[in-house]
Amino acid sequence: MKKLLVILLAISSVAATAQKITVGAKHFNEGYILSEIIAQLLEENGFTVDRKYNLGGTMVCFKALKQGEIDVYPEYTGTISFEILSSGKNLSVEEIRAQLQDMGLAVAPPYGFNNTYALVMTEALSKEKNIHNISELAQHPQLSIGVSYEFLKRQDGWDNLSKAYALPQAAVGLEHGLAYSALTENKIQITDAYSTDGEIIQNHLTVLEDNQKFFPDYLATSFYRPSIGEKAESILKKLTGQISEREMQAMNAAVLYEKKSFQQVASDFLREKGFVAGATTETSTSIVPDLLSKTGVHLKLTFLALLLAIGFAVPLGVVLYWHPKPARYVLYLVGLLQTIPSIALLAIFIPFTGIGQLPAVLALFLYGLLPILRNTYTGLQGIDPVLKKVAIGMGMNRAQRMRLLEFPLAIPFILSGVRTAAVISVGTATLAAFIGAGGLGEYIVTGLALNNSSLILRGAIPAAALAILIEIAFEILERIFRPAYLR
Repeated sequence: MKKLLVILLAISSVAATAQKITVGAKHFNEGYILSEIIAQLLEENGFTVDRKYNLGGTMVCFKALKQGEIDVYPEYTGTISFEILSSGKNLSVEEIRAQLQDMGLAVAPPYGFNNTYALVMTEALSKEKNIHNISELAQHPQLSIGVSYEFLKRQDGWDNLSKAYALPQAAVGLEHGLAYSALTENKIQITDAYSTDGEIIQNHLTVLEDNQKFFPDYLATSFYRPSIGEKAESILKKLTGQISEREMQAMNAAVLYEKKSFQQVASDFLREKGFVAGATTETSTSIVPDLLSKTGVHLKLTFLALLLAIGFAVPLGVVLYWHPKPARYVLYLVGLLQTIPSIALLAIFIPFTGIGQLPAVLALFLYGLLPILRNTYTGLQGIDPVLKKVAIGMGMNRAQRMRLLEFPLAIPFILSGVRTAAVISVGTATLAAFIGAGGLGEYIVTGLALNNSSLILRGAIPAAALAILIEIAFEILERIFRPAYLR
């Protein structure tokens, strides 16, 4: 009996040690840093951590958390109040906690800083136009405003802000990481900012006073599933009140301007606070293994989707050739899929499939259908009617004509469609990083968030090279698979 008890205790101990927690992050600089702090703190306390960074935005992260695709990610009380709970008012942490309980979710005590939204402009323009608060923007309708895509339509974002202040300007959307470059280059004059952004000091920007107190408090906190267990919850609570606004600004600036990795910045912070023992050490790893790994994931996503599209679209093209009446409507319906924005299509799948590679493959599959289906149908329809009559005169049935004559003649058209679908998939697969699917898009998305052109190129150049190689490969395949008597 004692031996059995010892064995059971040993098994439970191993299970506890091996518990895996998935940490998510939105695709912006501060999100990466805070998520990495959470991840490293959990790892230091014996947990295995799976990182799913670059998730598209608030609702993508929230849906992933609610469905158990991730276990924790950093969020802000204002965002939870307005975007997730749709409360219409700024809720306290206690009120948020009470409402989230019914959803099976929870928030930890805040980290200690308030990262509220703000509108910013250059100090020089602020002095020139004598603009110091948001209300004064109404007197300058000529000013160009560009804000992050998420801020455009949030309840506490541009649409309601412009109504509250009666602002005449029309804002355009752009990536938050690119907004500061556009601002300093005078392509826009005003943008949204987070009050802890390192760019505010670096670019000599003026934060316009929110004189009507429109923006709610955005206290940063850990948003998590209680199923992570009491030990993990107690670890998250260690961060309570540990990060000031000045410290967060400094960490953001270290990544953006000192070009430190967010992993290193998170490690430095944990050591300075005494959460991790030992001296700070800069770790440098070769990018080659990581690049090869992400390229492998990218190719996996592309060719899985391509194989599915071929397996579905080619037989469907044959059926439509045999029964042409519904062909026009089917092609029209499949064509409509091409009009859905890629990131929107990816997000549509999340409630049904969760985040990761499955929704990415499904979205790429749908985008690959049209060129393959259209080329299969067109290739078969375009065969010389005289040849068809000769085949019928020889006594061939429908299946024999397809196998021996029609399909071989249509192969160049079909391969052309497959080639087009493959190139589309390679490009579109970069967006899969927004839902945690991995691939070369991770470099591009992270580079956009950090305004790091080298990271963007690290993903863009291999993706472009893959597209070129696929073009060449399919040219060779067309020569190989074309029957000798058709060459």
